[in-house]
Amino acid sequence: MSEHAPPYQIESHDPDQDPLTVPLLFQQQRSINSTSQVADVCPFESLDYDSVSLVGFFNNLAVENIAGVKFVVTSNMMLSRRYGMAFLVFSVSNLVLTLFAAILTAFISPAATGSGIPEVKAYLNGVDAPHIFSPRTLMVKIVGSISAVSSSLLVGKAGPMVHIGSCIASLFGQGGSRRYGLTWKWLRFFKNDRDRRDLVTCGSAAGIAAAFRAPVGGVVFALEEMSSWWKSALLWRAFFTTAVVAIIHLALIDVCYSGKCGLFGKGGLIMFDAYSASVSYHIADVSSVFVLGVIGGILGSLYNFLLTKVIRVYNFIYEKGIIYQIFIACIISICTSCLLFGLPWLASCQPCPSDAPEACPTIGRSGNYKRFHCPPGHYNDLASLIFNTNDDAVKNIFSKNTAAEFHLSTMLVFFVTCFIPSIFSYGIVAPVGLFVPAIVTGASYGRFIAILLGSHTNLGHGLYAILGAASFLGGSMRMTVALCVIILELTNNLLLLPLIMMVLLVSKTVADAFNGNIYDLIMKVKGFPYLETHAEPYMRQLTVADVASGPLQLFHGIEKIGNIVHILKTTRHHGFPVIDASPGSESPVLCGLILRAHLIALLKKKAFLSTPIRLGVDAFRHFSADDFAKKGLGNVDKIEDRIN
Repeated sequence: MSEHAPPYQIESHDPDQDPLTVPLLFQQQRSINSTSQVADVCPFESLDYDSVSLVGFFNNLAVENIAGVKFVVTSNMMLSRRYGMAFLVFSVSNLVLTLFAAILTAFISPAATGSGIPEVKAYLNGVDAPHIFSPRTLMVKIVGSISAVSSSLLVGKAGPMVHIGSCIASLFGQGGSRRYGLTWKWLRFFKNDRDRRDLVTCGSAAGIAAAFRAPVGGVVFALEEMSSWWKSALLWRAFFTTAVVAIIHLALIDVCYSGKCGLFGKGGLIMFDAYSASVSYHIADVSSVFVLGVIGGILGSLYNFLLTKVIRVYNFIYEKGIIYQIFIACIISICTSCLLFGLPWLASCQPCPSDAPEACPTIGRSGNYKRFHCPPGHYNDLASLIFNTNDDAVKNIFSKNTAAEFHLSTMLVFFVTCFIPSIFSYGIVAPVGLFVPAIVTGASYGRFIAILLGSHTNLGHGLYAILGAASFLGGSMRMTVALCVIILELTNNLLLLPLIMMVLLVSKTVADAFNGNIYDLIMKVKGFPYLETHAEPYMRQLTVADVASGPLQLFHGIEKIGNIVHILKTTRHHGFPVIDASPGSESPVLCGLILRAHLIALLKKKAFLSTPIRLGVDAFRHFSADDFAKKGLGNVDKIEDRIN
């Protein structure tokens, strides 16, 4: 249909009888076209992603300092042999941090629970869940994520960063928040569904870029995992987004190099050093990497299966009330603290190596040589992994030239410690993610296999840890290109590309034989309807009548207000078909769809005429894009408020 075709009308002057005339379909199309042309050339969204990079940086800074102070105080008490007090400080601080995150989430914004990636993915697929992008959700996501990750739970902050980036982008897309007095007129150019979806997609890319300092990985992640529709314009906008995030991060890290960030060190961002100048391997090494991929696929699919079962149990318990949600979070925190504090006592003390690349034992900071309860000149290898943040634990496992620093039993115990608690920790009512726990879990069994192989492989233990992390991520999340790029940016070595590609493809192929990727499974558990890219074979035989319920409510091109108001009051449909029956035609012609919100906007403006006539393009001058733009969360107009 041409833009200059005569627009359709609603009838009625009196709300029950008299005819009124308004454009139904073409106003929506015109408003979208006009705004998106401006948005494609307008770089104002860079302000949005400056915010994402700042949030990501200070999120890392807060976690490293809060958790660092906790570990330093606990370690000092261990050095003075006050073991009981050390456990009390460790467990109580973890409990307080977890309790704070749980109360904040349960009472202020339950939509902030979990990583947020399933919710963002569902939104980009057409499911707009309530309050997932509200300002309250954003604030709870930031503060709650810092508190939960600092509490030594086996959770990560990368998933919440994706949700945080999407929340910021969505707020910019809807022009800010009127409730909190944060509105900007120039943002009205983005106030339409198409540009808002594009901004949310770019926000998810910015979240990954801020969490892992992987700008290209963020773009590919948004392309492969998040977005349902992709176009070249969105590609360069996402690329611009992550470039801004990377530049801002680089500038902020320079500040930390001068030692002004406390225990944050050199930025606290994940950047691993687990490679040698050249990576050489033989056919025997390739076969072992293939086996690693198979194991990763099996473990990843098992992880997905167990996690969904635990979430279903949690959901059943959570229906009984908020007190149960907070109680479960506290129980998980106490059990995790007991596990993390008690397991290092089972490990034997190791003498410090004479050629250690850093001070041994490690006191008052992160490192590979935690003393824990050992005598001077010795370290506890299991405590070096457990008594650190997840980021520092991964750095220790990925580190090169450390083949003799971790024992076989240590890596096995640490793998079990990461695998099982992370499953139970994800379902608590707090902003928690899966990315970093999956990396830690995969890296632990990767190094375990490296220790088993010993001198039978030319690959270093740190490299096996990287490949193990890649295989577990591929088996759980089922991404290939995105994970490959992210891991390459983390390790900063392009020579690992062939091995990482192979292990990801093998793990994904094996895991696909058992179940779907973790985010799709979580969406199903949460009840989000998700339309796959490719329909199932049986769906190709379905018609509209097979999936629609009757009776069908529709409007004609010219319609009485009384009929419109009656249908709006008696139904909850979000959209209605508009038909036009030409004289002499055997069947009506479907002209398009009119949304409930647009009908209410037309009734609100009293855009009607006493005579049913067709309007020309001049009718568009009576409306602006803001009249039909999507309202902010919680500001949906209701027909009862407009028509008495």
